[in-house]
Amino acid sequence: ALDLTTSTGRALAGLLAVFAEFERDILRERVKAGIAQARREGRPHGRPPTARRKSKQIKRLYARGVSKSAIARKLHIGRTSVRRILTE
Repeated sequence: ALDLTTSTGRALAGLLAVFAEFERDILRERVKAGIAQARREGRPHGRPPTARRKSKQIKRLYARGVSKSAIARKLHIGRTSVRRILTE
């Protein structure tokens, strides 16, 4: 346990906080470098688009009178995605 009532304990806690921040910065740099590399190589990154591929299904279900929420649940996509596709 770390005793924060002593000057040594507070100094050690500060040191741990500095290393934690350093580690986050290093991770952030690696992620940015990886995304930049993927872009240069033309590889897709991020979450794959799933709702767009289901737009025909969404429109068909909505035309049958199925609610937007029910469509989202049935197709495992977000309600906002359903609304966006239906307003396009």
